[in-house]
Amino acid sequence: MKEKNKLKSVVEKAGGSFSRSLGIELHSGKSEEIFKWFLASILFGARIGEGIAIKTYEEFDRRGVITPQSILETGWDGLVEILDVGGYVRYDFKTATKLLAVMGALVERYEGDLNQLHRQASDSGDLENRLMDLGKGIGKVTVNIFLRELRGVWDKAQPQLQDLALLSARRLGLVPTTPPGEPLAYLMDKWIAQGGSEVDFPSLESSLVRLAKNYCRHERCSPCPAAELCPHFLSKGAE
Repeated sequence: MKEKNKLKSVVEKAGGSFSRSLGIELHSGKSEEIFKWFLASILFGARIGEGIAIKTYEEFDRRGVITPQSILETGWDGLVEILDVGGYVRYDFKTATKLLAVMGALVERYEGDLNQLHRQASDSGDLENRLMDLGKGIGKVTVNIFLRELRGVWDKAQPQLQDLALLSARRLGLVPTTPPGEPLAYLMDKWIAQGGSEVDFPSLESSLVRLAKNYCRHERCSPCPAAELCPHFLSKGAE
């Protein structure tokens, strides 16, 4: 398979960006869409199943609790109820408390607008620090999840390539073990050279994260949707 078709096939088989699968349109750059992804990123950032995080976000969306103000108005008890319905039972109390603290800080410091936070950041490092400073529960994992899909939308959104994405990229033969330069730049250059853009690069990056998280790191090669594209799998004799 030609490399250009392979990159496109990885996205098609793995599902593309998480935000797009949730119906969130980050390409618009609208504050309300970026906030929806921020909320989803907080849910994805916990040590909990991807399906539960998705179901929980969809419950927030169904109830219209998808702005900083509506989260604050819902209150702790209401947030716990939403989290429980979504299956977030193990982390419901902790997450409700975290959401209220983070939204309070976002409203107080940036009028509830993440675009304003981005504008005030001096560079990519300051952007990450400002996000983490919103609350104790916003760590590096959550920030990476959030900013990964904002590449090309926010000019200061330049997180490192996640280890999971690098794992599956190497398994698929998209990045050599010792690439010339940084793996992220190498993969980005290949994507753009073959017709992609920085704005849609997150569809590939998130697809690679999905594959590594659900298959590569567990050596679950046979059920992987991208198995037929994977030299690692094929070299094992199509187990």
